[in-house]
Amino acid sequence: MDSNLPAPTEINVITLNCWGLKYLAKFRNERLAEIGKRIACANPVPQIVGLQECWTHQDYQSIRRQTKHILPYGKFYHSGIFGGGLAILSKWPIEEASMFRYPLNGRPTAFFRGDWFVGKGVASARIRYGPGPKDIAEVFTTHLHAPYESEPNDSYICHRTAQAWEISKLLRGAAERGHLVLALGDFNMIPLSLAHRLICTHSPVRDVWHLLHPDSSLGSAEDPVEKARRRPIPTAEHNIVENGATCDSVLNTWRWNKAQQKRLGPNQPPIEVPRDSIDPKAKRLDYIFASTGYSIAEGGWIVKSARVGMLDRHPELQCSLSDHFSIEATLLHSKAIEAAASKEENDSALRNGTFLQTTSSSERRARHEQFKYSPPPHLPLHVYDEILAMVEKYRRRENRQRRLRLGHFLGSLLISIGCLIAVWWSPRNFVAFLLMLFSTLCLSAGVIDGLIGGLFVGSELRALKEFEWEISNAKAAAGGETLYLAHEGVKDW
Repeated sequence: MDSNLPAPTEINVITLNCWGLKYLAKFRNERLAEIGKRIACANPVPQIVGLQECWTHQDYQSIRRQTKHILPYGKFYHSGIFGGGLAILSKWPIEEASMFRYPLNGRPTAFFRGDWFVGKGVASARIRYGPGPKDIAEVFTTHLHAPYESEPNDSYICHRTAQAWEISKLLRGAAERGHLVLALGDFNMIPLSLAHRLICTHSPVRDVWHLLHPDSSLGSAEDPVEKARRRPIPTAEHNIVENGATCDSVLNTWRWNKAQQKRLGPNQPPIEVPRDSIDPKAKRLDYIFASTGYSIAEGGWIVKSARVGMLDRHPELQCSLSDHFSIEATLLHSKAIEAAASKEENDSALRNGTFLQTTSSSERRARHEQFKYSPPPHLPLHVYDEILAMVEKYRRRENRQRRLRLGHFLGSLLISIGCLIAVWWSPRNFVAFLLMLFSTLCLSAGVIDGLIGGLFVGSELRALKEFEWEISNAKAAAGGETLYLAHEGVKDW
Protein backbone atom coordinates (compact mmCIF):
# COMPACT_ATOMS: atom_id res chain seq x y z
CA MET A 1 0.00 0.00 0.00
CA ASP A 2 1.22 3.51 -0.81
CA SER A 3 2.48 4.96 2.49
CA ASN A 4 1.70 8.46 1.24
CA LEU A 5 -2.03 7.76 1.05
CA PRO A 6 -4.00 8.72 4.19
CA ALA A 7 -6.17 6.21 6.00
CA PRO A 8 -9.82 6.27 4.89
CA THR A 9 -12.45 7.93 7.05
CA GLU A 10 -15.25 5.75 5.68
CA ILE A 11 -15.42 1.98 5.17
CA ASN A 12 -18.25 0.20 3.35
CA VAL A 13 -18.82 -3.45 4.20
CA ILE A 14 -20.99 -6.21 2.69
CA THR A 15 -21.72 -9.73 3.92
CA LEU A 16 -23.71 -12.27 1.87
CA ASN A 17 -24.53 -15.94 2.00
CA CYS A 18 -24.32 -16.78 -1.72
CA TRP A 19 -26.07 -20.19 -1.59
CA GLY A 20 -23.51 -21.70 -3.90
CA LEU A 21 -23.98 -25.39 -3.09
CA LYS A 22 -22.37 -27.45 -5.82
CA TYR A 23 -24.83 -29.75 -7.65
CA LEU A 24 -27.67 -28.68 -5.30
CA ALA A 25 -28.17 -24.93 -5.71
CA LYS A 26 -30.17 -24.09 -8.81
CA PHE A 27 -28.64 -21.66 -11.34
CA ARG A 28 -25.51 -21.49 -9.20
CA ASN A 29 -23.10 -20.26 -11.87
CA GLU A 30 -25.47 -17.65 -13.24
CA ARG A 31 -26.46 -16.34 -9.83
CA LEU A 32 -22.94 -16.04 -8.42
CA ALA A 33 -21.71 -14.32 -11.58
CA GLU A 34 -24.54 -11.81 -11.15
CA ILE A 35 -23.65 -11.40 -7.47
CA GLY A 36 -20.17 -10.35 -8.60
CA LYS A 37 -21.70 -7.75 -10.91
CA ARG A 38 -23.94 -6.38 -8.15
CA ILE A 39 -21.00 -6.06 -5.77
CA ALA A 40 -19.03 -4.23 -8.47
CA CYS A 41 -21.81 -1.66 -9.03
CA ALA A 42 -22.94 -1.33 -5.41
CA ASN A 43 -23.48 2.17 -4.08
CA PRO A 44 -21.65 3.08 -1.94
CA VAL A 45 -18.66 1.22 -3.34
CA PRO A 46 -17.66 -1.59 -0.93
CA GLN A 47 -14.12 -1.88 0.40
CA ILE A 48 -14.53 -5.13 2.37
CA VAL A 49 -16.79 -8.05 1.45
CA GLY A 50 -17.35 -11.33 3.30
CA LEU A 51 -18.95 -14.26 1.43
CA GLN A 52 -20.36 -17.53 2.73
CA GLU A 53 -21.45 -20.65 0.82
CA CYS A 54 -19.18 -19.78 -2.09
CA TRP A 55 -18.16 -23.41 -2.33
CA THR A 56 -16.23 -23.68 -5.55
CA HIS A 57 -13.07 -21.90 -6.61
CA GLN A 58 -14.66 -21.46 -10.03
CA ASP A 59 -17.46 -19.34 -8.56
CA TYR A 60 -14.99 -17.40 -6.45
CA GLN A 61 -12.93 -16.59 -9.55
CA SER A 62 -16.09 -15.53 -11.37
CA ILE A 63 -16.85 -13.02 -8.60
CA ARG A 64 -13.22 -11.86 -8.52
CA ARG A 65 -13.26 -11.15 -12.26
CA GLN A 66 -16.29 -8.93 -11.83
CA THR A 67 -14.94 -7.06 -8.79
CA LYS A 68 -11.15 -6.92 -9.22
CA HIS A 69 -11.21 -3.25 -10.31
CA ILE A 70 -12.62 -2.18 -6.93
CA LEU A 71 -11.56 -5.16 -4.77
CA PRO A 72 -8.14 -6.20 -6.10
CA TYR A 73 -7.30 -8.38 -3.08
CA GLY A 74 -9.07 -11.53 -2.03
CA LYS A 75 -8.74 -14.88 -0.28
CA PHE A 76 -10.66 -18.11 -0.86
CA TYR A 77 -10.41 -20.36 2.21
CA HIS A 78 -9.94 -24.11 2.03
CA SER A 79 -11.27 -26.29 4.82
CA GLY A 80 -12.77 -29.71 5.48
CA ILE A 81 -13.51 -32.34 2.88
CA PHE A 82 -15.55 -30.15 0.55
CA GLY A 83 -14.33 -26.68 1.57
CA GLY A 84 -15.73 -24.16 4.01
CA GLY A 85 -17.40 -21.88 1.44
CA LEU A 86 -15.80 -18.73 2.89
CA ALA A 87 -14.10 -15.86 1.07
CA ILE A 88 -13.00 -12.30 1.83
CA LEU A 89 -12.54 -9.53 -0.76
CA SER A 90 -10.76 -6.28 -0.03
CA LYS A 91 -9.78 -2.97 -1.56
CA TRP A 92 -6.61 -2.99 0.54
CA PRO A 93 -3.79 -5.54 0.90
CA ILE A 94 -4.36 -8.68 2.93
CA GLU A 95 -1.24 -9.04 5.06
CA GLU A 96 -2.18 -12.31 6.75
CA ALA A 97 -4.95 -14.86 6.49
CA SER A 98 -5.90 -17.92 8.49
CA MET A 99 -8.68 -20.47 8.85
CA PHE A 100 -9.78 -21.64 12.30
CA ARG A 101 -11.96 -24.75 12.32
CA TYR A 102 -14.59 -25.13 15.01
CA PRO A 103 -13.89 -27.98 17.48
CA LEU A 104 -17.63 -28.76 17.63
CA ASN A 105 -19.22 -28.83 14.20
CA GLY A 106 -21.93 -31.36 13.47
CA ARG A 107 -21.71 -35.11 13.10
CA PRO A 108 -20.37 -37.30 10.27
CA THR A 109 -23.50 -39.45 10.45
CA ALA A 110 -25.58 -36.45 9.32
CA PHE A 111 -24.00 -36.62 5.87
CA PHE A 112 -27.24 -35.36 4.30
CA ARG A 113 -26.68 -32.05 6.15
CA GLY A 114 -23.00 -31.73 5.42
CA ASP A 115 -21.93 -29.36 8.22
CA TRP A 116 -19.24 -31.74 9.51
CA PHE A 117 -17.88 -32.50 6.05
CA VAL A 118 -17.39 -28.89 4.99
CA GLY A 119 -15.26 -28.14 8.04
CA LYS A 120 -17.02 -24.97 9.16
CA GLY A 121 -14.93 -22.40 10.92
CA VAL A 122 -13.80 -18.78 11.00
CA ALA A 123 -11.88 -17.28 8.07
CA SER A 124 -9.83 -14.26 9.00
CA ALA A 125 -7.84 -11.64 7.13
CA ARG A 126 -5.55 -8.92 8.44
CA ILE A 127 -6.15 -5.95 6.13
CA ARG A 128 -4.00 -2.82 6.15
CA TYR A 129 -6.13 0.17 5.17
CA GLY A 130 -3.67 2.96 6.06
CA PRO A 131 -0.01 3.75 6.73
CA GLY A 132 -0.31 4.03 10.51
CA PRO A 133 0.73 1.18 12.83
CA LYS A 134 -2.87 0.71 13.95
CA ASP A 135 -4.48 1.22 10.53
CA ILE A 136 -5.43 -2.43 10.38
CA ALA A 137 -8.80 -4.14 10.11
CA GLU A 138 -9.04 -7.72 11.30
CA VAL A 139 -11.90 -9.18 9.30
CA PHE A 140 -13.61 -12.45 10.19
CA THR A 141 -16.25 -14.27 8.19
CA THR A 142 -18.07 -17.38 9.31
CA HIS A 143 -21.10 -19.60 8.85
CA LEU A 144 -22.32 -21.19 12.09
CA HIS A 145 -24.00 -24.58 12.26
CA ALA A 146 -27.50 -24.49 10.82
CA PRO A 147 -30.53 -25.11 13.08
CA TYR A 148 -32.56 -28.04 11.76
CA GLU A 149 -35.17 -27.93 14.52
CA SER A 150 -36.65 -25.02 16.40
CA GLU A 151 -35.27 -24.16 19.82
CA PRO A 152 -35.22 -25.58 22.45
CA ASN A 153 -35.45 -28.88 20.54
CA ASP A 154 -32.54 -28.03 18.24
CA SER A 155 -30.04 -30.87 18.72
CA TYR A 156 -27.25 -28.65 17.37
CA ILE A 157 -27.78 -25.68 19.67
CA CYS A 158 -24.83 -26.83 21.79
CA HIS A 159 -22.58 -26.82 18.70
CA ARG A 160 -23.73 -23.36 17.61
CA THR A 161 -23.30 -21.94 21.11
CA ALA A 162 -19.78 -23.36 21.31
CA GLN A 163 -18.99 -21.87 17.91
CA ALA A 164 -20.21 -18.45 19.05
CA TRP A 165 -17.92 -18.77 22.06
CA GLU A 166 -14.94 -19.62 19.84
CA ILE A 167 -15.42 -16.67 17.52
CA SER A 168 -15.91 -14.32 20.47
CA LYS A 169 -12.42 -15.28 21.68
CA LEU A 170 -10.94 -14.51 18.26
CA LEU A 171 -12.71 -11.15 18.13
CA ARG A 172 -11.57 -10.27 21.62
CA GLY A 173 -7.96 -11.06 20.77
CA ALA A 174 -8.12 -8.87 17.67
CA ALA A 175 -9.63 -5.97 19.59
CA GLU A 176 -6.95 -6.24 22.28
CA ARG A 177 -4.37 -5.60 19.56
CA GLY A 178 -6.03 -2.22 19.00
CA HIS A 179 -7.36 -2.97 15.53
CA LEU A 180 -10.69 -2.32 13.89
CA VAL A 181 -12.61 -5.61 14.14
CA LEU A 182 -15.27 -6.74 11.67
CA ALA A 183 -17.14 -10.03 12.00
CA LEU A 184 -19.33 -10.89 9.02
CA GLY A 185 -21.43 -13.87 8.19
CA ASP A 186 -24.46 -16.10 8.40
CA PHE A 187 -24.55 -16.79 12.12
CA ASN A 188 -27.76 -18.86 11.97
CA MET A 189 -29.00 -17.19 15.16
CA ILE A 190 -31.67 -14.66 15.96
CA PRO A 191 -30.91 -11.36 17.74
CA LEU A 192 -30.39 -11.58 21.51
CA SER A 193 -30.33 -15.37 21.40
CA LEU A 194 -27.83 -17.18 23.60
CA ALA A 195 -25.16 -17.26 20.90
CA HIS A 196 -25.75 -13.58 20.08
CA ARG A 197 -25.38 -12.54 23.73
CA LEU A 198 -22.18 -14.55 24.08
CA ILE A 199 -20.58 -12.72 21.16
CA CYS A 200 -21.70 -9.25 22.27
CA THR A 201 -20.66 -9.80 25.90
CA HIS A 202 -17.41 -11.73 25.64
CA SER A 203 -15.98 -9.67 22.79
CA PRO A 204 -16.01 -5.86 22.43
CA VAL A 205 -18.09 -5.83 19.27
CA ARG A 206 -21.57 -4.59 18.55
CA ASP A 207 -24.28 -5.78 16.20
CA VAL A 208 -24.46 -2.82 13.83
CA TRP A 209 -28.10 -3.41 12.87
CA HIS A 210 -29.30 -3.69 16.45
CA LEU A 211 -27.23 -0.62 17.25
CA LEU A 212 -29.20 1.51 14.81
CA HIS A 213 -32.50 -0.36 15.22
CA PRO A 214 -32.67 -1.35 18.91
CA ASP A 215 -36.39 -2.11 18.68
CA SER A 216 -36.04 -4.43 15.67
CA SER A 217 -37.53 -7.92 15.81
CA LEU A 218 -35.92 -10.79 17.72
CA GLY A 219 -36.96 -13.40 15.19
CA SER A 220 -39.76 -14.14 12.78
CA ALA A 221 -43.30 -13.23 13.76
CA GLU A 222 -43.91 -16.96 14.31
CA ASP A 223 -41.06 -17.42 16.80
CA PRO A 224 -42.11 -17.64 20.47
CA VAL A 225 -39.69 -14.87 21.47
CA GLU A 226 -41.31 -12.51 19.00
CA LYS A 227 -44.85 -13.59 19.82
CA ALA A 228 -44.13 -12.69 23.42
CA ARG A 229 -43.56 -9.06 22.34
CA ARG A 230 -47.15 -8.92 21.02
CA ARG A 231 -46.22 -6.93 17.94
CA PRO A 232 -48.33 -6.96 14.76
CA ILE A 233 -47.13 -9.23 11.99
CA PRO A 234 -44.72 -7.09 9.94
CA THR A 235 -44.91 -6.36 6.26
CA ALA A 236 -42.09 -7.20 3.88
CA GLU A 237 -41.15 -3.52 3.76
CA HIS A 238 -40.95 -3.26 7.54
CA ASN A 239 -38.84 -6.41 7.73
CA ILE A 240 -36.37 -5.01 5.21
CA VAL A 241 -36.17 -1.45 6.51
CA GLU A 242 -36.55 -1.89 10.26
CA ASN A 243 -35.95 -5.54 11.15
CA GLY A 244 -33.05 -6.25 8.80
CA ALA A 245 -34.58 -9.57 7.74
CA THR A 246 -32.25 -11.47 5.41
CA CYS A 247 -33.81 -14.92 5.34
CA ASP A 248 -37.24 -16.45 4.60
CA SER A 249 -38.67 -13.20 3.23
CA VAL A 250 -41.72 -13.32 0.97
CA LEU A 251 -39.65 -11.16 -1.40
CA ASN A 252 -37.12 -13.97 -1.89
CA THR A 253 -38.19 -16.27 -4.73
CA TRP A 254 -36.37 -19.28 -3.25
CA ARG A 255 -38.93 -19.24 -0.42
CA TRP A 256 -41.84 -19.48 -2.85
CA ASN A 257 -43.65 -22.73 -3.57
CA LYS A 258 -42.69 -24.75 -6.64
CA ALA A 259 -45.72 -23.63 -8.63
CA GLN A 260 -44.72 -19.98 -8.20
CA GLN A 261 -41.07 -20.69 -9.01
CA LYS A 262 -42.04 -22.41 -12.27
CA ARG A 263 -43.58 -19.14 -13.43
CA LEU A 264 -40.17 -17.46 -13.29
CA GLY A 265 -37.59 -17.50 -16.03
CA PRO A 266 -36.62 -15.97 -19.38
CA ASN A 267 -39.48 -14.61 -21.48
CA GLN A 268 -41.90 -14.90 -18.57
CA PRO A 269 -43.92 -11.96 -17.23
CA PRO A 270 -42.39 -10.72 -13.97
CA ILE A 271 -44.07 -11.58 -10.69
CA GLU A 272 -44.02 -8.65 -8.33
CA VAL A 273 -44.59 -9.02 -4.60
CA PRO A 274 -46.09 -5.90 -3.00
CA ARG A 275 -43.88 -4.49 -0.28
CA ASP A 276 -46.91 -4.23 2.01
CA SER A 277 -47.43 -8.04 1.90
CA ILE A 278 -47.58 -9.74 5.29
CA ASP A 279 -44.22 -11.40 6.01
CA PRO A 280 -44.53 -13.74 9.03
CA LYS A 281 -41.49 -15.99 8.48
CA ALA A 282 -38.71 -13.48 7.68
CA LYS A 283 -35.90 -13.13 10.21
CA ARG A 284 -32.37 -11.85 10.53
CA LEU A 285 -29.66 -14.52 10.46
CA ASP A 286 -26.87 -12.50 8.83
CA TYR A 287 -24.80 -10.01 10.80
CA ILE A 288 -22.06 -7.44 10.76
CA PHE A 289 -20.39 -7.05 14.14
CA ALA A 290 -17.89 -4.22 14.53
CA SER A 291 -15.61 -2.64 17.09
CA THR A 292 -13.24 0.30 16.93
CA GLY A 293 -9.61 -0.02 17.96
CA TYR A 294 -8.29 1.06 21.34
CA SER A 295 -6.09 3.92 20.09
CA ILE A 296 -6.26 6.93 22.41
CA ALA A 297 -4.92 9.43 19.91
CA GLU A 298 -6.72 8.36 16.77
CA GLY A 299 -10.36 8.32 17.84
CA GLY A 300 -12.92 5.71 16.90
CA TRP A 301 -15.57 4.68 14.40
CA ILE A 302 -19.31 5.15 14.27
CA VAL A 303 -21.91 3.20 12.34
CA LYS A 304 -23.20 5.66 9.80
CA SER A 305 -25.76 3.35 8.21
CA ALA A 306 -26.85 -0.26 7.80
CA ARG A 307 -29.15 -1.71 5.18
CA VAL A 308 -30.41 -4.92 3.59
CA GLY A 309 -29.10 -5.36 0.04
CA MET A 310 -29.10 -7.71 -2.97
CA LEU A 311 -32.88 -7.44 -3.17
CA ASP A 312 -33.15 -7.16 -6.94
CA ARG A 313 -33.56 -10.40 -8.88
CA HIS A 314 -31.49 -11.89 -11.66
CA PRO A 315 -32.27 -9.86 -14.80
CA GLU A 316 -32.94 -12.91 -17.00
CA LEU A 317 -33.82 -15.78 -14.66
CA GLN A 318 -36.03 -13.53 -12.48
CA CYS A 319 -34.99 -15.45 -9.37
CA SER A 320 -33.41 -13.95 -6.28
CA LEU A 321 -29.62 -13.92 -6.33
CA SER A 322 -29.44 -16.12 -3.22
CA ASP A 323 -31.76 -17.56 -0.61
CA HIS A 324 -30.40 -14.81 1.68
CA PHE A 325 -30.21 -11.06 1.25
CA SER A 326 -27.05 -9.19 2.13
CA ILE A 327 -26.33 -6.95 5.08
CA GLU A 328 -24.39 -3.82 4.21
CA ALA A 329 -22.97 -1.15 6.53
CA THR A 330 -20.97 2.05 6.35
CA LEU A 331 -18.54 2.95 9.14
CA LEU A 332 -17.45 6.54 9.58
CA HIS A 333 -14.35 7.59 11.51
CA SER A 334 -14.58 10.29 14.15
CA LYS A 335 -11.88 12.23 12.30
CA ALA A 336 -14.37 12.87 9.51
CA ILE A 337 -16.88 14.21 12.01
CA GLU A 338 -14.36 16.50 13.67
CA ALA A 339 -13.08 17.76 10.33
CA ALA A 340 -16.63 18.71 9.37
CA ALA A 341 -17.63 20.12 12.75
CA SER A 342 -18.82 23.34 11.21
CA LYS A 343 -20.91 21.68 8.56
CA GLU A 344 -24.54 20.66 8.74
CA GLU A 345 -23.70 17.15 7.53
CA ASN A 346 -21.66 16.63 10.69
CA ASP A 347 -24.72 17.16 12.87
CA SER A 348 -26.61 14.70 10.71
CA ALA A 349 -23.85 12.10 11.09
CA LEU A 350 -23.89 12.52 14.86
CA ARG A 351 -27.66 12.13 14.95
CA ASN A 352 -27.77 9.10 12.69
CA GLY A 353 -24.49 7.41 13.56
CA THR A 354 -23.74 5.56 16.76
CA PHE A 355 -20.31 5.10 18.24
CA LEU A 356 -19.11 1.55 18.42
CA GLN A 357 -16.95 2.62 21.33
CA THR A 358 -16.25 5.97 22.89
CA THR A 359 -13.24 7.86 21.62
CA SER A 360 -10.61 8.07 24.26
CA SER A 361 -9.66 11.71 24.89
CA SER A 362 -11.47 13.42 27.75
CA GLU A 363 -12.62 16.21 25.42
CA ARG A 364 -14.20 13.74 23.01
CA ARG A 365 -15.78 11.85 25.86
CA ALA A 366 -17.45 14.99 27.13
CA ARG A 367 -18.56 15.93 23.63
CA HIS A 368 -19.93 12.54 22.65
CA GLU A 369 -20.99 11.11 26.01
CA GLN A 370 -24.27 9.96 24.51
CA PHE A 371 -22.35 7.50 22.32
CA LYS A 372 -20.33 6.00 25.14
CA TYR A 373 -20.58 2.27 25.35
CA SER A 374 -19.01 -0.23 27.72
CA PRO A 375 -20.05 -3.84 27.17
CA PRO A 376 -20.96 -5.76 30.33
CA PRO A 377 -17.98 -7.87 31.41
CA HIS A 378 -20.10 -10.97 31.99
CA LEU A 379 -23.50 -12.44 31.39
CA PRO A 380 -25.83 -13.08 34.35
CA LEU A 381 -24.88 -16.21 36.29
CA HIS A 382 -28.06 -18.03 35.33
CA VAL A 383 -27.07 -17.80 31.64
CA TYR A 384 -23.85 -19.69 32.31
CA ASP A 385 -25.86 -22.24 34.28
CA GLU A 386 -28.15 -22.58 31.26
CA ILE A 387 -25.16 -23.26 29.00
CA LEU A 388 -23.66 -25.77 31.44
CA ALA A 389 -27.01 -27.58 31.69
CA MET A 390 -27.14 -27.68 27.88
CA VAL A 391 -23.62 -29.13 27.78
CA GLU A 392 -24.50 -31.78 30.34
CA LYS A 393 -27.65 -32.76 28.47
CA TYR A 394 -25.72 -33.04 25.22
CA ARG A 395 -22.96 -35.05 26.92
CA ARG A 396 -25.48 -37.60 28.17
CA ARG A 397 -26.87 -37.88 24.68
CA GLU A 398 -23.45 -38.45 23.13
CA ASN A 399 -22.40 -40.96 25.79
CA ARG A 400 -25.58 -42.90 25.05
CA GLN A 401 -24.86 -42.69 21.32
CA ARG A 402 -21.31 -43.90 21.95
CA ARG A 403 -22.48 -46.95 23.88
CA LEU A 404 -25.02 -47.80 21.17
CA ARG A 405 -22.44 -47.48 18.38
CA LEU A 406 -19.84 -49.56 20.19
CA GLY A 407 -22.54 -52.08 21.04
CA HIS A 408 -23.49 -52.19 17.35
CA PHE A 409 -19.86 -52.94 16.47
CA LEU A 410 -19.63 -55.80 18.97
CA GLY A 411 -23.00 -57.19 17.89
CA SER A 412 -22.08 -57.06 14.21
CA LEU A 413 -18.78 -58.77 14.97
CA LEU A 414 -20.56 -61.65 16.71
CA ILE A 415 -23.10 -61.92 13.89
CA SER A 416 -20.34 -61.95 11.29
CA ILE A 417 -18.49 -64.71 13.11
CA GLY A 418 -21.75 -66.65 13.41
CA CYS A 419 -22.39 -66.35 9.67
CA LEU A 420 -18.88 -67.57 8.84
CA ILE A 421 -19.34 -70.57 11.12
CA ALA A 422 -22.73 -71.29 9.52
CA VAL A 423 -21.02 -71.48 6.13
CA TRP A 424 -19.39 -74.74 7.26
CA TRP A 425 -22.81 -76.40 7.44
CA SER A 426 -24.28 -74.65 4.46
CA PRO A 427 -26.09 -77.21 2.26
CA ARG A 428 -25.66 -75.20 -0.95
CA ASN A 429 -23.22 -72.76 -2.46
CA PHE A 430 -25.71 -69.91 -2.94
CA VAL A 431 -26.65 -70.13 0.76
CA ALA A 432 -22.96 -69.90 1.68
CA PHE A 433 -22.60 -66.90 -0.62
CA LEU A 434 -25.55 -65.10 0.98
CA LEU A 435 -24.19 -65.81 4.46
CA MET A 436 -20.77 -64.45 3.54
CA LEU A 437 -22.28 -61.39 1.87
CA PHE A 438 -24.46 -60.66 4.89
CA SER A 439 -21.45 -61.16 7.17
CA THR A 440 -19.36 -58.68 5.17
CA LEU A 441 -22.05 -56.01 5.01
CA CYS A 442 -22.95 -56.40 8.66
CA LEU A 443 -19.34 -56.19 9.81
CA SER A 444 -18.64 -53.21 7.55
CA ALA A 445 -21.55 -51.25 9.00
CA GLY A 446 -20.48 -52.23 12.50
CA VAL A 447 -16.88 -51.15 11.94
CA ILE A 448 -17.97 -47.76 10.59
CA ASP A 449 -20.31 -47.25 13.54
CA GLY A 450 -17.59 -48.42 15.93
CA LEU A 451 -15.08 -45.98 14.48
CA ILE A 452 -17.59 -43.14 14.78
CA GLY A 453 -18.43 -44.09 18.36
CA GLY A 454 -14.85 -44.74 19.43
CA LEU A 455 -13.03 -41.98 17.58
CA PHE A 456 -15.37 -39.19 16.50
CA VAL A 457 -17.62 -39.19 19.56
CA GLY A 458 -14.54 -39.40 21.77
CA SER A 459 -13.09 -36.35 20.04
CA GLU A 460 -16.41 -34.53 20.34
CA LEU A 461 -16.65 -35.27 24.06
CA ARG A 462 -13.16 -33.89 24.63
CA ALA A 463 -14.00 -30.70 22.75
CA LEU A 464 -17.18 -30.49 24.82
CA LYS A 465 -15.13 -30.80 27.99
CA GLU A 466 -12.93 -27.88 26.92
CA PHE A 467 -15.99 -25.75 26.22
CA GLU A 468 -17.49 -26.70 29.58
CA TRP A 469 -14.31 -25.70 31.40
CA GLU A 470 -14.18 -22.31 29.70
CA ILE A 471 -17.83 -21.58 30.50
CA SER A 472 -17.28 -22.70 34.11
CA ASN A 473 -14.30 -20.39 34.29
CA ALA A 474 -16.33 -17.49 32.87
CA LYS A 475 -19.07 -18.19 35.41
CA ALA A 476 -16.55 -18.20 38.26
CA ALA A 477 -15.14 -14.87 37.04
CA ALA A 478 -18.65 -13.43 36.80
CA GLY A 479 -19.24 -14.49 40.41
CA GLY A 480 -15.97 -12.95 41.56
CA GLU A 481 -14.33 -16.31 42.21
CA THR A 482 -11.45 -18.29 40.78
CA LEU A 483 -11.92 -21.73 39.32
CA TYR A 484 -10.49 -24.27 41.72
CA LEU A 485 -7.86 -26.67 40.44
CA ALA A 486 -9.94 -29.43 41.95
CA HIS A 487 -12.19 -29.04 38.94
CA GLU A 488 -9.41 -30.69 36.94
CA GLY A 489 -8.98 -33.39 39.54
CA VAL A 490 -6.12 -31.65 41.37
CA LYS A 491 -6.51 -31.67 45.13
CA ASP A 492 -5.42 -28.75 47.28
CA TRP A 493 -3.37 -30.33 50.04
